Amino acid sequence: MTLPLTAAHRRSIVIAFTTVLIVCYFMTIGREDNYTFSKTLSAQWSIHEDPVVVSDVKQTNETPSKLSSSSKSKPSPSLGNVIPQVSSPPHRANASLVMLARNTDLNGVISSVEQLEARFNRKFNYPWVFLNDEPFTTDFKRRVSVLTDADVSFGLIPRENWVQPDWIDEGRAQEGRNKLVRQGVIYGGSVSYRNMCRFNSGFFFRHELLTPYKWYWRVEPDVRYYCDMDYDPFLFMEDHDKVYGFTISMPEWEPTIPSLWSTVKDFIAEHPQYVSPDNSMDFLSDNAGDSYNMCHFWSNFEIADMDFWRSEAYTKFFEYLENTGGFYYERWGDAPVHSIAAALFTRKDQIHFFKDIGKLWSCRLVFVADPFAGYKHAEFAHCPQGKQWREGHCSCDPNDNFGAIILHGSPGETNDGTDFAQNSCLRHFMRLQD
Repeated sequence: MTLPLTAAHRRSIVIAFTTVLIVCYFMTIGREDNYTFSKTLSAQWSIHEDPVVVSDVKQTNETPSKLSSSSKSKPSPSLGNVIPQVSSPPHRANASLVMLARNTDLNGVISSVEQLEARFNRKFNYPWVFLNDEPFTTDFKRRVSVLTDADVSFGLIPRENWVQPDWIDEGRAQEGRNKLVRQGVIYGGSVSYRNMCRFNSGFFFRHELLTPYKWYWRVEPDVRYYCDMDYDPFLFMEDHDKVYGFTISMPEWEPTIPSLWSTVKDFIAEHPQYVSPDNSMDFLSDNAGDSYNMCHFWSNFEIADMDFWRSEAYTKFFEYLENTGGFYYERWGDAPVHSIAAALFTRKDQIHFFKDIGKLWSCRLVFVADPFAGYKHAEFAHCPQGKQWREGHCSCDPNDNFGAIILHGSPGETNDGTDFAQNSCLRHFMRLQD
């Protein structure tokens, strides 16, 4: 016989059923909380189990690959609840940022690295290579390496690639230096400046820290970068079959290279096979190569292919120039040497004007023969225009743009505010496109 359910019985059943539901709910929440806690604990263990160790950057001539391998951290342990997300690194060119500097240049080096990192390299993380003819100090390495997350290498230049060769007639070289000093030519009496020009012309790309790389961006101390760079200029050069890139072009000082062009013409006559049929002779000469108009790409900024400098054509060219002693008997600069080679041995479309890279380099130039002042503050600048100025968030004044030199405090010196100022050679380059 079935007993009838009273109101009290029904209330008891509802309460019991509700209690079971509540218990099941909290058991479910508990399991989820335990899983979440487990994931959190696993992640925290992965982060803290392998702390970052900052090691002293030593003077080295090791290749960058050896340097980077020592800085890689070991895989972090995991409790198994988290699958690590491995993202593939962005495609980069085989390239490096290169600076030739002295220990005394530290403040200027820090300024340049800091700006280029902020404007470009923090996004792309290209390695830095610093070269010096003397060992870098511990303080220099410490203060420079802290500025970037990229690999940093510090190298010593081999003595034979830097000092004046023994076969140079020192008496003749001294006579040439004295002549330029009397003419008031900057660095006219400096042997170390000639060492630098010769090294940059024929040896930097052979240094063991740079031999692993194809591309380089030459950076100087005391350079200001005006604009953000949101694309990779190395990949641009690579993808568009470029060889040499510049921002500023200007005429060389004729007293420093009186015999350079005649030497170039002799080389061309002996080795016509190296001259590109579609060359840029019209950038270098206004009369089909009979004379040199002194135009060159300013090499304090270069983005270029080191395999070109390592090529047979350029190697033979440099050796030919080297054997004349012109780097020491006169004052041949690496800018005209690089420019002449790039203009003659590549196609005209393989040279690129980086009009969107804004930069300024300043220095004090000593003019012994200057009747007005002991020094002038010189600024070599390029500022992008229009859309590129806006999109690059450039801090430079687009109305104060210049492709050559601005001499502050010099009577009669003017600048028309464009890349086509009187002392600029950009118009010679642009006519190649006609």
